[in-house]
Amino acid sequence: MWKCPKCGRTFKRQGQDHYCGKAPETIEEYIAALPEEVQPYLTELRNALRAALPEAEERISWSMPTYWKKHNIIHFAGFKNHAGLYPGPEAVLEFAERLTEYRTSKGTIQLPYSRPVPAELVSDIARWCLETGNHP
Repeated sequence: MWKCPKCGRTFKRQGQDHYCGKAPETIEEYIAALPEEVQPYLTELRNALRAALPEAEERISWSMPTYWKKHNIIHFAGFKNHAGLYPGPEAVLEFAERLTEYRTSKGTIQLPYSRPVPAELVSDIARWCLETGNHP
């Protein structure tokens, strides 16, 4: 177990990413709380999701930016070396052929900051989640 020296929370993994203190209330606050060098990437990811889901409400759920319309559609989060996109396990399976160059796990896609935001792919996944009702 690892204990965060700032907030005192304990985690299974050493150095686990998390929010110390009060969680952000808006996506703007969420992005602003992350390192300056990753903020443009997350803003671009957000813009791709907003364009794909104009009717969805933006909110924070599970301490992550979330797109919602009667249910959570898709989430994203910023980490040290990548952004995590959380469309759910069915979406990862559905788009597997287009995700071969990304690390994936059950319901998660890692988008490395070293590569451009795959805006078209992100938009397609987000619309698929909305249209099919498959969501995290």
